Amino acid sequence: PKPNPKSKPKSTPSSYAPPSVYAHLPSLPDALAPNLHILFCGLNPGVRTATTGHAYNHPSNRFWKLMLSSGILPVPCTAEEDRSLPQRFRLGLTNIVTRPSRSGAELSKAEMDEGVGVLEEKVARWRPEVVCIVGKSIWESVWRVRHGGKGIKKSEFRYGWQDEGENVGSGKVVDEDRLEGVVYRPDWKGAKVFVATSTSGLAATPRADERETIWRELGAWVEQRRVE
Repeated sequence: PKPNPKSKPKSTPSSYAPPSVYAHLPSLPDALAPNLHILFCGLNPGVRTATTGHAYNHPSNRFWKLMLSSGILPVPCTAEEDRSLPQRFRLGLTNIVTRPSRSGAELSKAEMDEGVGVLEEKVARWRPEVVCIVGKSIWESVWRVRHGGKGIKKSEFRYGWQDEGENVGSGKVVDEDRLEGVVYRPDWKGAKVFVATSTSGLAATPRADERETIWRELGAWVEQRRVE
């Protein structure tokens, strides 16, 4: 029989890659400390990052360039200096998914959503002032988890500072989970959220000038915070 021209083509196979594909690669430790100005939350370690053990370490990744050009970092830093950021600049690093992969497309929505609860607990314990979400897809996961599986509408999404109601890590921390050096104020309402662009070299949007403008907004806050 002739194929029906109106019949839908078969969907292309998913690009998802199970954890076993990259099981030989180590995970990347967080860079954390009490009293951070900002905790940056990326998607997950790439292959080069996992192999070298340093964050945002692919040559095409724009993270370290944007950190400098935006004013978030006062001096140039390389991926090899990632562990020194908390002590030197009160900046921390984590990821929504811990396992490495070649690209974000190889992750499932389910494992990204699972990472949201882990992020909330981490922020509640460490209490950074701000959580910077490094990429739209990460914020989409946070939103989806918080809104009962409902995706964020195009009209609802915006880069930059989010409303106070979207603060991260406002949950209580039991005594045995409290960390030395962290001040657990009773009026804590969670860390403010800033949604930045992805820094991956694979990210084609937004345009370079728009990307700089978004990151510069966060940089201006950091510069002001340093002189206070």
